Amino acid sequence: MATPSLHSLTGVPPAPGAGPGTGPGVGTGSRRSGRAGGPSASVPPHAGPDRGGLPAETLAAPAPGYWQEAWRRLRKNPLAMAGLVVIILMVVAAAVGPALSPYGYEEQVLAEANQPPSAAHWFGTDHLGRDIFTRVLWGARISLAVGIMASLIGLTIGVTYGAISGFYGGMVDNVMMRIIDVIYGLPFILYVVLLMVVMGPGLDNVFIALGAVYWTGMARIVRGEVLSLKQREFVLAARVMGVPPWRVVWRHLVPNAVGPILVTMTLLVPEAIFSEAFLSYLGLGVQAPIASWGVLAAEGNRALRAAPWALFFPAGFICITMLAFNFLGDGLRDALDPRLR
Repeated sequence: MATPSLHSLTGVPPAPGAGPGTGPGVGTGSRRSGRAGGPSASVPPHAGPDRGGLPAETLAAPAPGYWQEAWRRLRKNPLAMAGLVVIILMVVAAAVGPALSPYGYEEQVLAEANQPPSAAHWFGTDHLGRDIFTRVLWGARISLAVGIMASLIGLTIGVTYGAISGFYGGMVDNVMMRIIDVIYGLPFILYVVLLMVVMGPGLDNVFIALGAVYWTGMARIVRGEVLSLKQREFVLAARVMGVPPWRVVWRHLVPNAVGPILVTMTLLVPEAIFSEAFLSYLGLGVQAPIASWGVLAAEGNRALRAAPWALFFPAGFICITMLAFNFLGDGLRDALDPRLR
């Protein structure tokens, strides 16, 4: 008696090319691995349970954001990371260093004048017996404050000026850019010296003089970014929807130019620090007894023969800080450049 086939019992027609004794869906044309009856090679080994007949899929990791990708590129730049570490150490030393020093920055011990570096005075003493290490830390507070405050003033003026110029364009842009061209006609330090002569020496006047001059570079950078961004679809859509111009500028244009703004501000800080040191060296900047690096360098230069270390250490800190900010600025420029994405 013939045994009924599985197809006749289930009512499922045999697969094309299936021979006798072949199970459902397993024909001569199907791919097999191993011996007959083994698992089919068409089934991936990692496939999990079905959800409604659909195979399970492996979820891809989300793409890193703009700032995460920029931070990853920045970490791969050894000079930029070295500059960042130096800046952090400098800020921490300026913040807590003077409080930990056993000497006051104005404390005079004439019996210990012009002492070379030693265990008691790490950077030696000046012509009045004051501890140079303590005065350098105090000078870091003043010089870093000048650099940061002047950059913030330049940031505020430059971003506003450049955004208005780039957004309105036309005659407004031409007039505003010609004003900047006139300012660029003379060296910036000459403008600063003239302003300090008019306003007089002092820390507050240094802030104002530097901030009033060093905004022009920021304005040009922001103007160029706004000119390239204001024709984008999201800006045109906002203007078509009736968004006020000031809101378009500050909510759509300026935030999308934050990368170049950050890089420019990072490079402005060392310029302001050097300018303050130059002004103080000329006697037009910070005045004694306040100790900025420029004041210390001027005092050390007068005692160069008797105590060369009095000039070496403040001048060295100026150079190290300027290099650190420049390395960090160059690294940020490479990390935030959208063409590298």
